[in-house]
Amino acid sequence: MGAVDVIAIETTNLGDRSYVIGSQGAAVVIDPQRDIDRVLGVLDERGWTASHVLETHFHNDYVSGGLELARVLGAEYVVPDGMAIGFKARQIRDNDGIACGIGALRVLHTPGHTPNHVSYVVSDDVTDVAVFTGGSMLFGSVGRTDLLGPDLTEPLASAQWESMRRIAAEVSVTAQVYPTHGFGSFCSATATVGNASTVADQVASNPAFAMNQQAFVADLMAGLDVYPAYYAHMGPANQAGAGPVDLSLPQRASADDIARRIAAGEWVVDLRHRRLFSGEHVQGSLSFDVHGNAVTYLGWLIDWGTPITLLGADVEEVQAMQRELVRIGIDRPIAYATGQPTQWVSVNGVNGVNGALGSYRRATHADMAAALAVDPDLPMLDLRRNSEFENGYVQGAKHLPLHELRSRMGEVASWARANGEPVWVYCGSGFRASIGASLMESAGLTPVHVDDDFANAAKAGLPIAVPDHHARLGDAYLD
Repeated sequence: MGAVDVIAIETTNLGDRSYVIGSQGAAVVIDPQRDIDRVLGVLDERGWTASHVLETHFHNDYVSGGLELARVLGAEYVVPDGMAIGFKARQIRDNDGIACGIGALRVLHTPGHTPNHVSYVVSDDVTDVAVFTGGSMLFGSVGRTDLLGPDLTEPLASAQWESMRRIAAEVSVTAQVYPTHGFGSFCSATATVGNASTVADQVASNPAFAMNQQAFVADLMAGLDVYPAYYAHMGPANQAGAGPVDLSLPQRASADDIARRIAAGEWVVDLRHRRLFSGEHVQGSLSFDVHGNAVTYLGWLIDWGTPITLLGADVEEVQAMQRELVRIGIDRPIAYATGQPTQWVSVNGVNGVNGALGSYRRATHADMAAALAVDPDLPMLDLRRNSEFENGYVQGAKHLPLHELRSRMGEVASWARANGEPVWVYCGSGFRASIGASLMESAGLTPVHVDDDFANAAKAGLPIAVPDHHARLGDAYLD
């Protein structure tokens, strides 16, 4: 057989990679995203013909494009055995072989991330050259084991430890490791390290190999943080099988349409850079900067099924977000508009009330330090995740992870009224703080958006503390 060529297709905002593996004109595809045009482009460019589309597991962080890709290509769709599915596919088991043109391809059952998870090993005439590990062996980590509920978390963690050792024992140490998750994905149990690895590298460096099974399980479970709420919809969508996507633009929204949709409680999402949003926006619209990881947090925060109108500086911003949304199963926004906020504000109004432009202050940690020097009781809200907060926070700030903000906005409002406004809102980079500030303003609060890296807080002279329970905004600590 000829040399095997592996092309990774990155989906940066979801932290995933899909793979196209080719040799001498033949190809297989592993774990494709919903927007299959990217895969088709690789196949066309290389002149490869794909015989199989393979899934390592039923994904929890995105809707797979595998079923539709297999249909378009006339390829065989291959999924792990053991799941009820609403479509025809080949269901493979441990040690099954798949005859294809790229070389010998065998299946290893590697449970842990999910019970039916498999890895695919590609071999030439002499040795294994690659192992596609999905959510099993990641670069310096493993796939998280809590996505199917608390009852399975510990048993799957034990299985994950065993799967790592099975890969190390049964796959050539020189084989390249190609995980699907772990490049910022919430499917990773911990942060991953690096962008390439062999099995031998992982045996030498992955913490899973440095612990006995009991210690590994305890460590993994202790380190698990929350994951996006939209994950609940991904598994069922993948078991049902997703159809084609429509990435054409939806209907155009007028200023009056935008006003009506905001008044109806629909989401009007401003995709422009967050610095532009803070300076001027339609009141009631929400900031999800498409130049950052907007899709993860929109999917996390929105009530599933809420109609979405997209506002962008240009069509490219709107289309970029459409592509992101279909990956998590939000197939069509209801409408869109492009331009500037002055073009999106209703003159006629809704129910006799004209639309209005809004703005709020955008600041740095140095600005917050100066304000704190004047007012030692300055209201500050930390929107980072628990795992980030535990490593240190600005002393005096209250903590509320962004994903809890909508459901606890009443508590935030009560705290803000008792402690004064505006509320200075920060996160790790300023991206999540922009989302939080727009949600707060939409709820009638006055935020200051700290658009700055948290690493600059200490440099600005802000006091950094290790948290205790009194720092948390919640239940007994609101006053």
